[in-house]
Amino acid sequence: MRTLVVSDLHLGIATQADTLRRTRAREVLKGRLARGVDRLVLLGDTLELRHGPAREAVAVALPVLGELGEALGADAQVVLVPGNHDHALLDGWLERRGRDVPPAPMGLEERFSPAEASPLAARLGDALGAARTQVAYPGLWLRDDVYATHGHYLDVHGTVPTVERLAAGLMGRLVGALPPGRLTPDDYEARLAPIYAWVHATSQRAQPGRAAASAGGSIKVWKLLAGGGRRPVHAKALVALFPLALWALNWAGIGPLRADLSGKELFRAGVRAMVEAQGRLGIDAAHVIFGHTHRTGALGGDEPGVWDTPSGARLHNTGNWLFETHFMAGPQGASPYWPGGAVAVDEHGPPRLERLLGDVPGHELRPPDRLTVW
Repeated sequence: MRTLVVSDLHLGIATQADTLRRTRAREVLKGRLARGVDRLVLLGDTLELRHGPAREAVAVALPVLGELGEALGADAQVVLVPGNHDHALLDGWLERRGRDVPPAPMGLEERFSPAEASPLAARLGDALGAARTQVAYPGLWLRDDVYATHGHYLDVHGTVPTVERLAAGLMGRLVGALPPGRLTPDDYEARLAPIYAWVHATSQRAQPGRAAASAGGSIKVWKLLAGGGRRPVHAKALVALFPLALWALNWAGIGPLRADLSGKELFRAGVRAMVEAQGRLGIDAAHVIFGHTHRTGALGGDEPGVWDTPSGARLHNTGNWLFETHFMAGPQGASPYWPGGAVAVDEHGPPRLERLLGDVPGHELRPPDRLTVW
């Protein structure tokens, strides 16, 4: 089965940085789907549910997903995998599961229909083709040797003090430290699902046309602490206090956290954390595909061995479909954060990274008002 995996579309993001709003990006992806794809996997963060009420994201997403569904062959399958920004797609399934006493342990691949997942997922399934669409969580096996998951569980193991990493650390203090050795999806959900539920609830109460207060928190903090140029006095004070705050967080058991906020460390820390999550979950696969970090890989110029795990698995990152200029540098299409990443998986051979928008000029992808993601 010929599979194409894409993630981090973030349809409905308040800044309009989701490139599939642009005609050119949609045409490129639809053209790829029409060229022999038997299964499309939307590997998390298909919707942006943190920037405002779900209805606003759905209004953007449904026409786009409808076009993608039409571009697929009549017999093609679609698998929708919720991520951290659209974790609410699971609300109905999680609620029913919580009523079981005791609930059945969550496996590495749970499958159900969009209607079983939630009314919101059912609407997406209708746009994509309800009869051929399934929901999988926290991931799915594409082949006996290839596993795919959004990758948000890595936030529990991260060393960069992002908002999500700090929230996961605080939640860990409430529910208890991670047990040593092998972990289950339920161990991760106990630390992350309450955070996602709270953020989603606050986003639903955002004023029409205004981004929720929780929108883009990690990006805002990163730009404040790591960005160059002139800063206001209060920002300079925060930067000066950052090492002390980090020491206090590590002392309080929120860490381990590091003060290095460079682009290289963001990349390395993300991969290290995914290696940790893969090992702790016992994902016995030759290849593990994930998204979440928005950093496409593996690329030719990456450090040798950085994408390899101690168990011998090879990691692959799908990248993203956002035009995020604060991470992009260098010639057009060269940045690891340039949008349009995808991973193709055939019946045999290793997964192949495809950079579908690499030749599309930036002016055809950026938001009309030149806004970028916070």
